[in-house]
Amino acid sequence: RLTLPGRIVENGSEKGSYDADKGIFTIQLPKETPGQHFEGLNMLTTLLAPRKSRTAKPLVEEIDLGASEVSEEGVEDDDEDFDWEIEQSPYEEVSEGALHPQGHYGFGGLRSGVFQRLQDEFSDVIDIKDPDFTPAAERRQKRLAAELAKFDPDHYLADFFEDEAVEQVLQYNPWWTDTYSKMMAFMEKSQEKENHAALVSFSEEEKCQLRKFVHKSYLLDKRAQRQVYYSLIDILLAYCYETRVNEGERNVESAWNIRKLSPTLCWFETWTNVHEVLVSFGRRVLCYPLYRHFKLVTKACRDTIKILQLGKSAVLKCLLDIHKIFQESDQAYILNDLYISDYCVWIQKAKSTRLAALAEALKKAPLTKAQLGLEVNELEAAALLVCEEEAACPASRPTPPSSSEASGSEDSDSSTSSAGTADPDSEPEGLAGRGTGRGRSLQGPVLDESRALRVDGHGLCGRSAVPRADACRGELLASSRAPVGAGPLIEELGEQLETVVQLSEPEGPAPGPRKAQADGTLPGTGGE
Repeated sequence: RLTLPGRIVENGSEKGSYDADKGIFTIQLPKETPGQHFEGLNMLTTLLAPRKSRTAKPLVEEIDLGASEVSEEGVEDDDEDFDWEIEQSPYEEVSEGALHPQGHYGFGGLRSGVFQRLQDEFSDVIDIKDPDFTPAAERRQKRLAAELAKFDPDHYLADFFEDEAVEQVLQYNPWWTDTYSKMMAFMEKSQEKENHAALVSFSEEEKCQLRKFVHKSYLLDKRAQRQVYYSLIDILLAYCYETRVNEGERNVESAWNIRKLSPTLCWFETWTNVHEVLVSFGRRVLCYPLYRHFKLVTKACRDTIKILQLGKSAVLKCLLDIHKIFQESDQAYILNDLYISDYCVWIQKAKSTRLAALAEALKKAPLTKAQLGLEVNELEAAALLVCEEEAACPASRPTPPSSSEASGSEDSDSSTSSAGTADPDSEPEGLAGRGTGRGRSLQGPVLDESRALRVDGHGLCGRSAVPRADACRGELLASSRAPVGAGPLIEELGEQLETVVQLSEPEGPAPGPRKAQADGTLPGTGGE
């Protein structure tokens, strides 16, 4: 039994056929008004729902439907414009019963008490500890502190300067890019905005997913409705980032990326405006995933805007993909029960005009690096200043040795070999020990052509000076000639010099052996 969005008639022109090989019925029914657009024919969960479902109705319901935002069929009222600004309400004193509140989470904040018995099992899925007794304000404080502690300036600057991989993923075009281009071309030709939903099609696997969902009606007040839309943006932003960085392919880290980048899923965060969602997403992109670049934040925002403008069919397709990713994960499936499954059912009755208005609000919400609160502008400025100073100071780069110095080095090596060294390529023990301590050797000083950048946790940058090449070379020569504390090289050279002196004495009769005197000294030495 199907609940169609429009009226049909039986006038004898209906047709039906059955394919026995595939097991598919094909039925053609005429519309009561020819040419009328039936919206939402691809929303199978809604079509399969009975017109009057008594089990889905809440036990307590408001009688005055004029003041309610939800009608009896669960369809949102579009008579008034939806306000995306912060709701202003008068101050109310906190009652004693609210001093120990029970935390609410899940779709529309309708769930509580789930993690009282499952905290140990799903501790790796969510970041918040004891969510059932953690208020929303405390959740946000803990989340901001965890993000600040996780931010790594070295990782961020590495992706900022070496952005070849980031530029590659920015060039990738996911499926919604081509669909969005077709929609814009279609709207320019036909000037119709309600038929572009047919551009988004579902696969057989996605249709099977839709048939498995149980239809529900959600009684949400105005505040809960805004939370649902804001959390939808948050989840879509994380999904767009995951799809882009992996270029449409799924891996074992896909579920981790989506839930880690979405505070809604890992911190059960609640929102008051669109700007808060963008700031939290930007902070987490620069703190957790593999690629931490601000361009990926802005690109994910543009992708989310395109998905919202394509309508609820495109949003549902993304949610079905997220549902599949979480379902194949070992522990992330709990997030389907809390959020994604309800979103897949709820979005089928959401109005595309609301999604379009949400896309416009997302377009107008500004996001800059300074608003993230991670001092990334100061980090980039300090790093660029170091690079400019390095480029403007050529003396910090090592110069190749001249031909005279090279020949002198060869003569020195040959003289060392003729002095009685067993291996001409081996270093003397004393010089080798000093070379290891200072980073030098007989072959020349070990130099680094680039300045080393150091960034501490407070965002302060400095540089370690690199010595000039000729200065290091002069220091090496001076250190090889000057005496050192241990002196093994000098002692060895002294022994060699004594051998040379003994060999150069004038020839004469060999002196006979001298006998020791009575006092034990040799004659002619004076006792010394």
